Amino acid sequence: MLLCQAAAARPEGSLSPVDDALVTDMARRLDPVLAAIEAWGADHAAAAVVAATGTVAQHGDLAHSYRWASVTKLVTALTVLIGVERGMLALDEAAGPPGSTVRHLLAHASGLAFEGDAILAAPGRRRIYSNPGFDALGALVAERAGRPFEAALRDWVLVPLEMTGTTLVERPSQGLCGPLTDLVAFAVELLHPTLADPATLAEATGVAFPGLPGVLPGVGRFDPCDWGLGFELHDGKAPHWMGSANSPATFGHFGGAGTFLWIDPDAQLGLATLTDREFGPWALEVWPRFSDEVLSAAGS
Repeated sequence: MLLCQAAAARPEGSLSPVDDALVTDMARRLDPVLAAIEAWGADHAAAAVVAATGTVAQHGDLAHSYRWASVTKLVTALTVLIGVERGMLALDEAAGPPGSTVRHLLAHASGLAFEGDAILAAPGRRRIYSNPGFDALGALVAERAGRPFEAALRDWVLVPLEMTGTTLVERPSQGLCGPLTDLVAFAVELLHPTLADPATLAEATGVAFPGLPGVLPGVGRFDPCDWGLGFELHDGKAPHWMGSANSPATFGHFGGAGTFLWIDPDAQLGLATLTDREFGPWALEVWPRFSDEVLSAAGS
């Protein structure tokens, strides 16, 4: 298992909360809701509600270095999209199995298996969640950039967003380790894009290859199992790890390390949560209720 070293993070309390009376009142209502993470059975846990202008409310061990697991895919996807905007690669160029493209790999529609090199379907036929697909994207970016993927991710995303406590320890599909402060910085970027054109992010958070059935590992089978370019979409999935109050447009990702990030464009809010308790049935029990209570307390 990937182990995260202690983070050289910004100190607790340095998330630049918004100085606004409305947000201050929202934070007061959110504080007891976020405190629920203390009962999740994790040794370390932290959560923050985020708006485009900064942190609204926060709770927990903000500076601890957590294993982000598959939440990493969101940062990898943004790195790939930046590479596309810089002309280093194209969404519709060949990549992965025969007939597959960069777009297929980002959308888990290439046919590659969850792990290993088996091809389980023709590209564009099924939504098969694939870690190797994202590792292949990392290798392609590294080839085009002429340096390790970790260096491109760091220079294109981590450094500009001042995510100083986060590092890619292993695979592009699941290898980031870092503190909640840095995941919050990334969430703000998704709410108010500065590194990629907003139109690029809008495309990435819309449905890619509509109508594909598929299985969301650990959650269940959905038909359709809608996904964007690296971003899972809430849409009408139920039951789901997001809340029932999250709008269909909500996008994000969860990780096997007990981590998640969602951005609800309708509410104009994000919820970033990191723990060190492995994902399991407990998460599907508490996360949706937690998300709904956050949205209710925020007045969304």
